[in-house]
Amino acid sequence: MEKFRILANEKLFRLIGDEAAAMNYRVWVIGGLVRDFLLERPSKDIDVVVIGDGIELAGRVAYRLGHGVNVGIFKTYGTAMIHTPDGIEIEFVGARRESYHTDSRKPDVEPGTLEDDQNRRDSTVNALAISLNKDDSGTLLDPFGGSDDLELKSLRTPLDPDIIFSDDPLRMMRAVRFASQLSFHIHPDTFDAIARNVQRLKIISKERVADEFNKILLSEKPSVGIDLVERTGLLQLVMPEFVALKGAEYIDAKRHKDNYRHTLEVVDKAAATTNNLWLRWAALLHDIAKPVTKKYNDKIGWTFHGHEVVGARMVKHIFKRMKLPLNEKMKYVEKLVAMHLRPIALVEEGVTDSAIRRLLFDASEENDDLLIHCGADITSRNPAKIKRYKDTFEHVKRRTGEVEENDRLRNWQPPVSGEPIMTTFGLQAYRQVGDIKNAIRDAILDRRINNNYEEAANLMLGVGSRLGLKVVVTPEKRTNYSIIN
Repeated sequence: MEKFRILANEKLFRLIGDEAAAMNYRVWVIGGLVRDFLLERPSKDIDVVVIGDGIELAGRVAYRLGHGVNVGIFKTYGTAMIHTPDGIEIEFVGARRESYHTDSRKPDVEPGTLEDDQNRRDSTVNALAISLNKDDSGTLLDPFGGSDDLELKSLRTPLDPDIIFSDDPLRMMRAVRFASQLSFHIHPDTFDAIARNVQRLKIISKERVADEFNKILLSEKPSVGIDLVERTGLLQLVMPEFVALKGAEYIDAKRHKDNYRHTLEVVDKAAATTNNLWLRWAALLHDIAKPVTKKYNDKIGWTFHGHEVVGARMVKHIFKRMKLPLNEKMKYVEKLVAMHLRPIALVEEGVTDSAIRRLLFDASEENDDLLIHCGADITSRNPAKIKRYKDTFEHVKRRTGEVEENDRLRNWQPPVSGEPIMTTFGLQAYRQVGDIKNAIRDAILDRRINNNYEEAANLMLGVGSRLGLKVVVTPEKRTNYSIIN
């Protein structure tokens, strides 16, 4: 058997082996770290399997590692996690044998051998183990040919894939995730088994599925994993709205683009620019409403009017169903989906300073990310069209930067807010309050009035009068100030 020295962690592994020997335990490092070591990929997640009590061994190792090392114990699962100050995570688990019930992915667990533990792994490349025992330290244990699969860039299950995926259906999403992260292919037998067991995914919690999907989105090239999720049939369960984007329809020789392929390209282009998960989600969902807004017009062909507005409304529904966070992250995605046409639309409307100020005001802190998305959204098979779109976009981007630098509009708010409007006219949160606020905002952005309290308050009184409102409290006088030069 071949022997290996994982040099970056040699001292740590010797310590683990010494403590295991003192307890008369056998111990191996297994799974992802071994796989990544053989692939020459960095990894800080270490899985240690023990013939014995993994929690007890973790406690002894943590004590030896000294101050600043935290241990998390999960008695239900018989595991313990050590977090070292330099960011290494070591999970200790006793070798085990598992048996499953058809209605749950939570197995009945009993102590087992290393072979039992390797049998339950989701792929041959994750069943690789290296011994930390003194008598055979560094020996690679590869019962399923995982090292050969690494050479072939192939993912396959150690045992019957139908049993592996039926027992724990989350392994299907994990297989796709590893294929996406490692740029591997899924072995045909394993792929077919995923397709046969798709419906089993329904017993998995939405949170666990979303976690795997997020990891796919964070891959270097997310389209690989997303397309695999679709081709296996899993995507129909995870996000049927995205499946609906597939295909291009012809009428009278007029066709629209395949919005599924277009979106995958946009996500990949965004991923090449940013690791921001939620910006990648915005790229994924930016055209999600095109199937429900699609119409054919005899004169102009296919239209998708309002898909950005409808799509922004769909974001919450999708996030809620997938158990994704319904907080500022969701609102961020909603905002980018709703605004994704705005920068390019400026060209048709005219790239005026006033229009750019409105864009900057509405986008606020998300302006830079909106521009990243818009740049990624430029796709075509026509090189001349791509160049024209890119030149247009660069012009908008340049002008946006100039206006932003001059006017400092990011996070700007008009000098008169809703509270003084309500106080002045004795209003509650009626529509007139929003109408007056918008009138003040537009007047300042159009430079019809200066950005100061006095002129804004005067305009407030004038707009209120036109709306038939009566002044009940005279606005107080304040010192002028300016944000927009």
